[in-house]
Amino acid sequence: MYKYLLCWRYLRSRYIALASIVSVMLGVATMIVVNGVMAGFSHEMEDRMHEVLSDISFQSRSSDGFPNAEWHMEQIQRVAGQHIAGMTPTVNTPAMLSFKLNGEFVNRQVHLIGVDEKTYHTVGDFGKYLQHPENRRRLSFELREGGYDERDHQAGPEAPLRVQMRRAGWARRRDMASLAPPPAQPAPDKANPFQTGRSPTVSDVVEGTTFDPAKEQHTGIVLGIALSSYHDPQGREGFFVLPGDDVSLVIPGAGIPGIDSNKIGLRETCTVIDFYESKMSEYDSSFVFVPIKELQRMRGMTIIPKVNSIQIQLKEGVELDMVRDQLRRDFPPQRYLIQTWRDKQGPLLAAVRMETAILNLLLFLIIAVAGFGILAIFYMIVVEKTRDIGILKSLGASSHGIMGIFLSYGLGLGLLGAGSGMALGLLFIYYINEIADFLGWLTGRPLFDPTIYYFQHIPTIVDPLTVAWVVGGAALIAIVASIMPARRAARLHPVEALRYE
Repeated sequence: MYKYLLCWRYLRSRYIALASIVSVMLGVATMIVVNGVMAGFSHEMEDRMHEVLSDISFQSRSSDGFPNAEWHMEQIQRVAGQHIAGMTPTVNTPAMLSFKLNGEFVNRQVHLIGVDEKTYHTVGDFGKYLQHPENRRRLSFELREGGYDERDHQAGPEAPLRVQMRRAGWARRRDMASLAPPPAQPAPDKANPFQTGRSPTVSDVVEGTTFDPAKEQHTGIVLGIALSSYHDPQGREGFFVLPGDDVSLVIPGAGIPGIDSNKIGLRETCTVIDFYESKMSEYDSSFVFVPIKELQRMRGMTIIPKVNSIQIQLKEGVELDMVRDQLRRDFPPQRYLIQTWRDKQGPLLAAVRMETAILNLLLFLIIAVAGFGILAIFYMIVVEKTRDIGILKSLGASSHGIMGIFLSYGLGLGLLGAGSGMALGLLFIYYINEIADFLGWLTGRPLFDPTIYYFQHIPTIVDPLTVAWVVGGAALIAIVASIMPARRAARLHPVEALRYE
């Protein structure tokens, strides 16, 4: 009993130990906060990637793709049909997007994707990232009359207002048509029937028929929202183009007879019908979607339609790697590249895991520094209490009892520091967004800017197992740091200790 009484007395009277407790507390709190935020970011990032990408991608290794997509889907269904929830073909090609801004053309390099509007929703959550409620329910490449979201529907009612979206749709198109100059009457280019580009927002003539932009649209196109939006110095969002505007695409050809597709690009005018906002800048700043049949027509693939890939969505609970391996055994790897969404994003996911591991290692050194502080303090206490140790031993205290005093003292410091650090860390995580808002107000600049990180709030996930090993590791370091001073105290001879000055 005397061991615990002395341990409690030391904890109450030795205020120098408070430095060790604070060190352990800060180290534990920092590790809990960092792990919670990193886990939240990783989970949110993986979820968004998985929602954008299908479970398995069945791709052609040739840039020209492969013909007869229906036959390929039948063969895939034969191999792994019991595990498949949906499939859809896609055509992918690099392209150049152009639109007019202040009388000049702005060019953007994009990744053009041809999708089947009837089946594309079966392989991912593409629809949830569109800005018109009807398109979220059922994608259509026809321009809507109006009703586009005036706020980011994923961020909720607190999201900033997008005033320009009020006139998006046919109202925007009619406004632009009324401001356009009278339509020119150029003769059709009979020498190159594939080059059917038109000037954006201006009427033209195609084979003698006048095109009226106030009543008609070109091929519908869905733009990644970052391609057409900007933020002013005050952080307000604006748009270069809106649903209803026309843009121009320059697309490489696909082996059209009589045309050298390496020397020229095929130009097509398209009408923006919606925006795509996945909150992943890599996709929002490069992805452009058009109907797959229209893209095949643009590239001259009408005689022998080809696709670049077949996207596959699996049923809930099916192991991705197992289905991937089944398909790889039945389809020659020289012709087809079959990957899961994790395979495609492997380097990025590995980098995030490596970053988390390195951060944990570096932050754990804070707790190790606290352990060295405990070691130094305990040695000082042993020297200071040498006569007291001699008296205890002369009264019959055993070496194990003396050692138990200091080990219990170290355990008490570790548990007190780790426990308070756990409480502080969990409290910080719970109010992390409020703290970020306060620091942003204090500094005059937002600490967490949604326009940069593409999250409206800081995501956090608290893993009980992670919290347990952080707290347990901190307590263990405190005990290990107290072993050497405790052994020195236990080895003191009573006579020599009583003589100590």
